[in-house]
Amino acid sequence: MGSLCALEDEPLQYPFARRDESVVDDYHGVLISDPYRWLENPDAEEVKDFVEKQVKLTESVLEKCDAREKLREKITKLFDHPRYCAPFRRGKKYFYFHNSGLQPQSVLFMQDSLDGEPEVLFDPNGLSKDGTVSMRICAVSQDAKYLAYGLSSSGSDWITIKVMQIENKTIEPDIVSWVKFSCASWTHDSKGFFYSRYPAPKESENLDAGTETSANLNQEVYYHFLGTNQSEDILCWRDPENPKHKFCHCVTDDGKYLLLTITESCKPVNKVYYYDISAIVNGLEHHRGRKDLLPFVNLIDNFDAEYDAIANDNTLFTFRTNKDAPKYKLVRVDLKEPTAWFDVLEEDEKDVLQSAVAVNVNQVVVSYLSDVKYVLQLRDLKTGSLLHRLPIDIGTVSEIRARREDSTVFIGFSSFLTPGIIYQCNLDTGVPDMKIFREIVVPGFDRTAFDVNQVFFTSKDGTKIPMFIVATKNIPLDGSHPCLLYAYGGFNISITPYFSVSRIVLTKHFGVIFCLANIRGGGEYGEGWHKAGSLANKQNCFDDFISAAEYLVSSRYTQPKKLCIEGGSNGGLLIGACINQRPDLFGCALAHVGVMDMLRFHKFTIGHRWTCDFGCSEEEEEFHWLIKYSPLHNVRRPWEQSSDQFSQYPATMLLTADHDDRVVPLHSLKLLATMQYVLCTSLEKSPQKNPIVGRIECKAGHGAGRPTQKMIDEAADRFSFMAKVLGASWID
Repeated sequence: MGSLCALEDEPLQYPFARRDESVVDDYHGVLISDPYRWLENPDAEEVKDFVEKQVKLTESVLEKCDAREKLREKITKLFDHPRYCAPFRRGKKYFYFHNSGLQPQSVLFMQDSLDGEPEVLFDPNGLSKDGTVSMRICAVSQDAKYLAYGLSSSGSDWITIKVMQIENKTIEPDIVSWVKFSCASWTHDSKGFFYSRYPAPKESENLDAGTETSANLNQEVYYHFLGTNQSEDILCWRDPENPKHKFCHCVTDDGKYLLLTITESCKPVNKVYYYDISAIVNGLEHHRGRKDLLPFVNLIDNFDAEYDAIANDNTLFTFRTNKDAPKYKLVRVDLKEPTAWFDVLEEDEKDVLQSAVAVNVNQVVVSYLSDVKYVLQLRDLKTGSLLHRLPIDIGTVSEIRARREDSTVFIGFSSFLTPGIIYQCNLDTGVPDMKIFREIVVPGFDRTAFDVNQVFFTSKDGTKIPMFIVATKNIPLDGSHPCLLYAYGGFNISITPYFSVSRIVLTKHFGVIFCLANIRGGGEYGEGWHKAGSLANKQNCFDDFISAAEYLVSSRYTQPKKLCIEGGSNGGLLIGACINQRPDLFGCALAHVGVMDMLRFHKFTIGHRWTCDFGCSEEEEEFHWLIKYSPLHNVRRPWEQSSDQFSQYPATMLLTADHDDRVVPLHSLKLLATMQYVLCTSLEKSPQKNPIVGRIECKAGHGAGRPTQKMIDEAADRFSFMAKVLGASWID
């Protein structure tokens, strides 16, 4: 197996971590010890000391990774290029985000026309010296008079909303706090906006928001009137009988209705309620000071399918849904006849309907996923009939920016070898006129030097699984190449081709082959693919990933000691489970912000919403699913399981961040302590020579809002670690 040569003669001295053997839980008659329960308290001095020592240990390892500074320098150089998001129109103005290259956060620009002079509307980079304050909500009122913007600190999911008057760029006194998992939805009179919030945490007075672990329960929907204190906001909806429910809201394009989408978990099912804003004579002013909720009407009142509103003509609504259609379809219903639904665009036999955006009054741009490759079409909104196919390369449609009234659509596109293209599609010419509006160019990057292929390998149960392979042209398949294998596999999320500066650097300067496996659990082939990798079927995800690794070895792309595996969040769980199940198959493992304690994840922040994919240890049958693969509970000494007395775990880096309030750091900390104890410190002479370390970032969260420099530093650290342990040499 690959190892840090410089450390072989000098075994790492792992910090001592106290084991409390008295902590034992009874799960349906099965006793499970949890000796590192104390690591669940982020404010305890003992935990802070553990983290500090782990940071020092990891830094001592990274100092021996000789490619670290070269990587940082090369990634920084390639990162330093202008980046844009697709523009959107409000009132008579256009708005878009732009980063000049190495700015910590992207800046919101505004212009009077597409060829007008752009001006900075809001620059979050002046809000903190280190760039850790990010803009997570951007909502411009219908008339472009106001901007509601939500700020997050240190990567936390907690957001504070403020308001700017756009014309003179003055900041209004409004402050809306304790917002989480919400947008801001303006009413068309620009008097205010809807938002969702949680009660302030009990410890909020002394809270460093984002470091707490308490469960997020009892979300509520409010309406904020401009110029008033948050305490005067109208409570629009709450449901104390269902404290885990989450509420999303949206004002329809015509401004008549407020749609309320209710979810109970991350499962793709929801209820839909509506409130007729236009029917109230005095508008929402009528509800000021009243205790009763808004009189929502139930359109869909059970969790049997997902319903995503696309458009409405007064009471006639079009939805994208997976009701009796695991690959999704478009349906229509009249609010006056809520039981009469009919299909507008039927489910495709093979391809998944990813999105639908109503444009140009009576048309709809739909995107399909066909074998993990995007297909774009323009269809008639009323009949669903195909009007035109929109030409795009093999890759990902990242955004479609337009409203129903707009005849100009902006489409964001990227791929493994395309940093980014924004297409401008004009629909008022009969035949769509699609041209490049902006193209992102990375200086020094030559896409012709690389090849991208898609292969299909066979998993343990015979299922065919797709995988993309990115490499320099004409590499010999002799098993000599370092390889990076990435996957996610959960929550109906599709992982499609995307551009990564750091992975291009790896491919070019280390000869790394990058592979993206589209394992089950994701949404790449619809809800059936998702269900095949969740709940009782979760082991399929690990089998698929292990089969991907075996395919890469048997096809001579690489060999186990040259193979690194990587994943984040649910993908971090994937990495944790796979190194337990097949430690012999990998040379390196990078697990980002992973869900590692499968018996207690539902107790922290928003973890209760993940039981739809994982199950819950409080249910006996589901406990038995979870205990079989929970990374924390399945660390074993491979040399005791195999005839090879030198068998060991791959070099492993667990990455987390102190303000990750999505997958709280305790998951990675408890697994780190467990792995170091079981594999390294509990034996006088352990065969485990490969390092087991944790990279614990300060002032960062689950990933969103991370400033550019932190992204560069993390990439340099993890990939220099990977290069060292795989024995990969720098190629100029």
